[in-house]
Parts: sequence; C-alpha cells; structure tokens
Amino acid sequence: MGFGSYDESEQKDQSVDEDDDSEAVNVHEEDHEGEVSFEAEGSTEDLVGRLQEMKDEDDDE
Repeated sequence: MGFGSYDESEQKDQSVDEDDDSEAVNVHEEDHEGEVSFEAEGSTEDLVGRLQEMKDEDDDE
C-alpha cells in the first residue's frame, strides 16, 4: 500500500496490551477553582486594530 492509503485488512487482529493492575487517570484530581486576570498594555481598540494588521499581513503573503 502506498503512503496515505487505507486498508482495512491492516486493521484487523490488533490487540492492546493492558495491565490489569494499572490505575485509571483521574482527570479531576488536580481541579482548581479560582480566577485568572491580566492587564493589557493597550486599549481593546488598539489590540483589535493590531490583530487586523496581523491578519492583513498574513493575507499579503
């Protein structure tokens, strides 16, 4: 098969080795409650204007 081709026959009979004594990952183990804040160096209008300039530069390339 060539690069990027898909052959279902390559997918059959695949097995995954699992350890029965492995612990599951608890995604909530490190939950944090709080606030995030930041101070921008420019006004919202300045930042939006700079973002538009950056987009225009990308369009020119």
